[in-house]
Amino acid sequence: MEDSVPALPPAVPRMPRNAFALWLARSLLRVGGWRLVGEFPDLPKAVLIAAPHSSNWDGFWGITAKVALGVQLSVLGKHSLFKVPLLAQLLRWQGVIPVDRNAPHGIIEQAVAAIRAQPAIWYAIAPEGTRKKVSQWKPGFWKIAHHAGVPVVPAYFDYSSRTIGFGPPIELSDDMDADIARIQRWYAPYKGRNHDVRQPDSPSS
Repeated sequence: MEDSVPALPPAVPRMPRNAFALWLARSLLRVGGWRLVGEFPDLPKAVLIAAPHSSNWDGFWGITAKVALGVQLSVLGKHSLFKVPLLAQLLRWQGVIPVDRNAPHGIIEQAVAAIRAQPAIWYAIAPEGTRKKVSQWKPGFWKIAHHAGVPVVPAYFDYSSRTIGFGPPIELSDDMDADIARIQRWYAPYKGRNHDVRQPDSPSS
């Protein structure tokens, strides 16, 4: 498994190195029969999306892959969680960014601000927004990437081949509906644990 883990280019943000965590994550992937494929673009900033999201197992294998790669992927978490010092330390190690859901500026604006404020950050999000099969993805990922001026990097779970893969970066246009439909079609070959990505049958709202 170690030889099959894609290498990270210099610009991609990295987690603080922990030899035991690296060994454990790669061992879990090996025992589970998972492969990591694809190449990471040499980008300091991006929005990484992961689909199909059809099972709670996606989170487990996704975090395992993240640690095995050593890549730092940032997500948003409730700011109240950071009031516990030990938990706050663990969350920051995992790249969690505190967000105030009651702030006058919304979640998307806070995510955009976090991306703009960091010299290197990959923000990760599941565009389906649910484990159910949906035809219309939530547009939050597009708005965050578009407003922050960064590309979208697609990652996929393919349970049919036990593969977690990464595609080339996708530059966005000013047409949100067309971009989201194009990205959903890119996911057509990949099968989730419980379903694949449903192809769009109407423009997203």
